[in-house]
Amino acid sequence: MSLQHERIAELCERLKFARLGADWPALAQEAARDGTSFADFLEKVLTSELVAREERKRVTMLRLATMPSVKTLEQFDWAQAGGAPKAQIVELGHLAFVERAENVVLLGPSGVGKTHIALALCHRAVMAGHKARFITAADLMLQLAAAKAQSRLKEYFNRAVLGPKLLVIDEIGYLPFGRDEANLFFNVVAKRYERGSMVLTSNLPFTQWASAFADDQTLTAAMLDRLLHHAHIVQITGESFRLKDKRKAGQAARRATSVS
Repeated sequence: MSLQHERIAELCERLKFARLGADWPALAQEAARDGTSFADFLEKVLTSELVAREERKRVTMLRLATMPSVKTLEQFDWAQAGGAPKAQIVELGHLAFVERAENVVLLGPSGVGKTHIALALCHRAVMAGHKARFITAADLMLQLAAAKAQSRLKEYFNRAVLGPKLLVIDEIGYLPFGRDEANLFFNVVAKRYERGSMVLTSNLPFTQWASAFADDQTLTAAMLDRLLHHAHIVQITGESFRLKDKRKAGQAARRATSVS
C-alpha cells in the first residue's frame, strides 16, 4: 500500500466512511480504465458509502423492531391460507396506512397466518425506513407493569409506545388482562390514536374483547372506538396450518404403516 493509500484509508476511518474506504481503489481503477470524469468517480464512491449506511441503518432498525423472526408477504402460502383476503393484505403491504397513521386489525382463529402477516408488515415498514416494533400483548403488559413499578411509565411510553411509527401487538385475547393491565393497554391505544399506526392480531371477535379486558365493557368500548376509527379490519377464516400439517403427517404415517 502506498503512502497516499494509507492517508486515504486513515481519512476514511476518521470520517467513518467504512464502505468508501474499502471500495474506492476498485472504483478508481474502473474510472481510470473507462476514462470517466472525476465527478462521475466521486458520485460512485459517495453512492457506495450511502448504500452501505442505508444497509447498516436497516440492520439496526430490524434489531430494534424485536421481531422473533423475519417473515415476508412473499413467503406467505396463499394457497394454503384460503381464508386470507389476498388483495386486501397485498394493498396493506404498500404501507399507505402507516403514512396515514391508520390501524390494521387481523382477526381469526389460531394458526391461520395472522402473526406471519403482522411480522411481514412490520418487516416491510422497516425496509421502507420506518421505525417499527413488534411485541406480544403479554410481553407488552409485563414491560408496562415493570415500568410502572419503577416509576418509569412516562419514559417507557415515550420510547417504546410513541417512538415507533408502527407498533405491532400480537395475540390480544390469548391471555386475559386484569383491570390495571386493561387500563394500561387502553392508554397505549389512546396515546397512539391519530399519531401512529398499529397492527393488532386477535383470535377473538370484537364482541368478545371485553372478556380479555377485565370484563370492562365501558373501557373496551372506548378503546375500540379509538382503535377502529381509522382502521382496516382483516378477517381471516380457515383451519390452523399446524393442524393441517399434523393431519397430513398422520395420514402419511397411516399409509406407510398399511403398506408395510
